[in-house]
Amino acid sequence: MAGRSARDTAGGRNPVTTRHQWLKGGLVTLVLLLAACSRAQATPRPRHASPSSEATAPSSSAVVGSVPGTPAWLATLERKAADSPSYLQPGSNPSALPGPVLIADRNNSRLLLVDPKGQILWQFPSGATAHPGNFSAPDDAFFGPNGNEIIATEESNFTISTIALGPGSAMGKITWTYGHPGVAGSAADYLDNPDDAMMLPNGDVLAADIKNCRILLIAPGTHAPEHIYGVTDPFCFHDPPVRFGSPNGVFPMTNGDYLVTEINGNWVDEMNLSGQILWSTHPPGVSYPSDTNEVRPGVFLTADYSNPGQVEMFNQLGKLLWRYRPTGAQSLDRPSLALPLPNGDVLINDDWNHRVIVVDPATNQIVWQYGHTGVPGSAPGYLDKPDGVDLAPPYSLLVTHAATMGLPPAGLSPPPSSLGAAAGSASASGVAP
Repeated sequence: MAGRSARDTAGGRNPVTTRHQWLKGGLVTLVLLLAACSRAQATPRPRHASPSSEATAPSSSAVVGSVPGTPAWLATLERKAADSPSYLQPGSNPSALPGPVLIADRNNSRLLLVDPKGQILWQFPSGATAHPGNFSAPDDAFFGPNGNEIIATEESNFTISTIALGPGSAMGKITWTYGHPGVAGSAADYLDNPDDAMMLPNGDVLAADIKNCRILLIAPGTHAPEHIYGVTDPFCFHDPPVRFGSPNGVFPMTNGDYLVTEINGNWVDEMNLSGQILWSTHPPGVSYPSDTNEVRPGVFLTADYSNPGQVEMFNQLGKLLWRYRPTGAQSLDRPSLALPLPNGDVLINDDWNHRVIVVDPATNQIVWQYGHTGVPGSAPGYLDKPDGVDLAPPYSLLVTHAATMGLPPAGLSPPPSSLGAAAGSASASGVAP
């Protein structure tokens, strides 16, 4: 099927050409309580400055009932949707979520913002804005560290885009794109199945470039890598930091480092932005690791993009701490991302079951669901291969990590091996051979 992402390619699971889970209570809650104390910078820090110990919340409104730190644009959307219909599945408990969820609804080529009651707050693209024809098949989307923009990765469209939300810009305006829509490549301003782009507090963008076997650091508004981690090469295997085995995620940790997920060989690595690898381990019993992120220091969460799939927590030694692997009608079908929630529950996008769910690790039961299990669609309440989720500010991934997110050191330059490989692997037209 045209437009399928790398991980949906038929004919087996070749990691080079594909993309890509203890309990509720103290351990899971601790990191989110810590993260909730962090707030994003209202304006970007100077480039390459060291993160400060203090950060301010996104600009917020004075709307009565708003959670402290709620951006003005979100408070407005919530107020407008107060009497709109709910599209949750039966048995869903809105209290499982602290706030709205951003869903990258890949096969519908849209982003949805859904509140805990199942009300649709916002959709992009929408009739209120000109349809950006080049925006296609978003597989992941995250709010930026200031809470007033979204960074979306369009894996099978080979692009990364930023979308304005907050003050001073038109709601839903694409402000920057890296990559050539529909054209894969490895030269400057080209990507080959990019994944999980993250925006740093200084505006840099960090992204896994799966089929180019590398991780890119891109300066704000530019169209050439500021730094390349790993050799640019179509032959991906685990030998970090020289090579990466089809990396599909680079998520921030609370100590300023980043978790790299490598599909090939089932690896997770801790890497700092100088390119040093602190450790590597295997998520236990996982065949296709996807988008590993930190629950709290020393505890990590990954999805297994398999059928049947699973979500699990594990430690730095690869010891299993919790696993969600239901059978029967509730089996997971290629889940690609799981995120911890402040109450200890886990938010999961169950891609091929066309749903986003919240699971209580204490009972291993689904307590919230948007989307109809196994039924794709585009009408309200339906999804079609949702591929990414993020909580809305102030609980969103990059907002909660803004105060501790590491920044690249001044004068960082690509390793010689990366420079040579990058130059050799790009054709004159900028398209990979």
